[in-house]
Amino acid sequence: MECPSCRTEMVRFPVAAEFRQHLPEESPGAAICPSCLVLEPDAEPPAEPPDFSVAVAGPFPDDPEAGVAMAISIGLLTSLALYRSDIDALFERIEEAGTDPLLALDRLATTGSIDSHVDLQGRKQQLEQLLE
Repeated sequence: MECPSCRTEMVRFPVAAEFRQHLPEESPGAAICPSCLVLEPDAEPPAEPPDFSVAVAGPFPDDPEAGVAMAISIGLLTSLALYRSDIDALFERIEEAGTDPLLALDRLATTGSIDSHVDLQGRKQQLEQLLE
């Protein structure tokens, strides 16, 4: 699956039922671009999630479910007004797995191999204000 924005091969992953409600389009899977972090639905995902810290970037959580939650939350950063409650719920799951999602966003923003389609640093600052 190729990224519609930058034509990079996307990282595909299954989405557990508990996380599907947070996707813009409910589907059994999704894909995230390791280059620009665009999130797309995937109707036929692989059976197991990848190691996001290798497939996308080191700041992703080690826990596979938290990695899925992180990928979805990054995809939702395009509209904080629309997806604020979804991002909040996903961040809770990421924190329960032992990763600080805001710190992960900060580290992703400074990763040289990522040219995100959203301003990660700006969104992080907005999230800090909204989630306080």
